[in-house]
Amino acid sequence: MMTTEENVQRIKEAVFREVRIMKEFLSLLSYLKSADEQERKMINNQAGKLKFVLRRTNRELLACLEGTSVQRPLSELEIKSAEEIRKLQKKKPGLKPQRSKEKMSELDREILKRLKKKKKVVVKKEKKASGYVKLANTLFSHLVKNMIKQKKFKTLEKDLIKSNLGYPPVTYISVLMLTTLVSLIGAFVVFIFLLFFTITQELPIIVLVTESFGERLAKIFWIPIAVPLAVVLFMYFYPSLERKSAENKINQELPFATIHMAAISGSLIEPTKVFSIICSTKEYPNLEKEFNKLLNEINVYGYDIVTALKDLASNSPSPKLGELFNGLATTITSGGSLYDYFEKRSQTLLFEYRLDREKKTKSAETFMDIYISVVIAAPMILMLMLMMMKISGLGISLSTSMLTFLIVAGVSVINIFFLMFLQVKQPETV
Repeated sequence: MMTTEENVQRIKEAVFREVRIMKEFLSLLSYLKSADEQERKMINNQAGKLKFVLRRTNRELLACLEGTSVQRPLSELEIKSAEEIRKLQKKKPGLKPQRSKEKMSELDREILKRLKKKKKVVVKKEKKASGYVKLANTLFSHLVKNMIKQKKFKTLEKDLIKSNLGYPPVTYISVLMLTTLVSLIGAFVVFIFLLFFTITQELPIIVLVTESFGERLAKIFWIPIAVPLAVVLFMYFYPSLERKSAENKINQELPFATIHMAAISGSLIEPTKVFSIICSTKEYPNLEKEFNKLLNEINVYGYDIVTALKDLASNSPSPKLGELFNGLATTITSGGSLYDYFEKRSQTLLFEYRLDREKKTKSAETFMDIYISVVIAAPMILMLMLMMMKISGLGISLSTSMLTFLIVAGVSVINIFFLMFLQVKQPETV
């Protein structure tokens, strides 16, 4: 038999689970209005699963409520005392019952303190699509759905799922098309403007073009082609860049999170609780997103932990995290020790992490040597050579101040590019 506290805890968990299921129902209903036949079938299938989970949760809730007693029966002494108090109150209406002289226990005081504390209510606002996204879906969603059925954006779909951008493939590709169209119109307007006008440094700033139409056209014909092409390439490869960034951040946190999970699993706790505890620590923000997906598939969608682990392993941005999920699913299926698995896996991940750090340290030393050679020694040698060529009269007509300006400008540009390169290559700190 379970205690009252255990029953109350199970009631709370069941109620929270039902609230999450109802929120999922509402989100499915909102998508059902604008969905096509195939999507409607998928939504109805998912709604059926949620109904099954809701019925099962209701049965658990009723069983917990039937087995919970919130009050205890009065003893014979308490009944007699209550009857005597009623008789005295009838004789003397102003008489108040005397307070019990028995002192409260420490447990009762602690319970009263907890009841008096006000709990902070966290209100989460639902993110709604902007007008721009709605317009893109209205204009291009049907075309994009047909193209997706033909598997023309297979790579982009995988990158979108793994990058955690929060956009469905249909919506993102529709936004890509609308943005390309807008950039094409803007580039064409700029092209027409620059075809007849030019911008100068003196007043009036905008003046008519003095050169011939053919020469002007040859100079600016690339604008309506290059701008939309750059937009398409950037938006197409942006999800892959985000996926790579998420992979690097997860790989930086994974060795230490695995050590943490090994310590938790040593207490023979349920596997899903391991991920819940890791999420509650807030120490691994990038892994927390992936673990929340796992917990949602188990608690909301009703999947078993092995199925959820295998599903997330195939959609994880980090191959190392995917291997961890697959290995954990195999360990649970075979009845192996979670502690041993996490312990061995953490040792391997920590070893790979140290090797990666050593590689980056060696590469930093190489970059430092390149920097000293290119940015410090080469400009000095080049400056001396140019000055000697000028003095010897080998055809360089630039003044000394102009040579100095060119060298300083070249060194500045090289420094800017070098700093950008180091910023990209810099490892994440945990």
